[in-house]
Amino acid sequence: MRSYGITDIGRNRNMNQDFIFYSDEPVGMFPNLYIVADGMGGHKAGDYASSFSVERFVQFVREKTDSHLVLVMRQAIEAVNEELLEKSESNDDYKGMGTTFVAAVIEDNTMYVMNVGDSRLYVADDKLKQITMDHSLVEEMIRSGGLNRDEARNHPVKNVITRAVGAQKTIMPDFFEVSLYPKEHILLCSDGLTNMVDDDEIMEIIEEKKEVEPIVHKLIERANFYGGRDNISAIVVMQD
Repeated sequence: MRSYGITDIGRNRNMNQDFIFYSDEPVGMFPNLYIVADGMGGHKAGDYASSFSVERFVQFVREKTDSHLVLVMRQAIEAVNEELLEKSESNDDYKGMGTTFVAAVIEDNTMYVMNVGDSRLYVADDKLKQITMDHSLVEEMIRSGGLNRDEARNHPVKNVITRAVGAQKTIMPDFFEVSLYPKEHILLCSDGLTNMVDDDEIMEIIEEKKEVEPIVHKLIERANFYGGRDNISAIVVMQD
């Protein structure tokens, strides 16, 4: 397993509220772990929400010694959600904060994915396939037939998400189990990438660069070239 990740402030923001973690080595009982979180909230609240959520999640995983991967992921995100919500409710500086969260673990050619919000995970073989489903107002409009994908890209409520870590008392993550094949690329990213670079161009970059580090650098560069309106985070993982 090989991976590489970058989080970049972009061109329009004065603070990076994204936070990433990636490890090809074991993290507690997990054989590896990859996470992208995109925080929201005024002042430093979004920055705190994303960094706290990722670091606390990793700490929780390190402390676990048994149970199934998916169960541990659920327990960890529930614990993080509870602690983040408590911080938000007890401190006015952090009121209303929250974060997206997408995480993946790969074991024996099977990938276990969890997501909350609109940060995404893709698998690229001969084409780019989005595995996660956005928890966003625009995605709900698409599913109901009121909006198509092209209209959604620049919709005025594009950034309104319907689920976030730390935003509600009860958290409802989605889980996915994906069979992987050698040489496939996995991409975890925040919407600072996908709002700037469309799926076809992301796939072109993956096919052109092939290796994880140059792919990530090119994705970040391209998102900034198109305006870099938000923080940009990307982790690319490749099966050996």
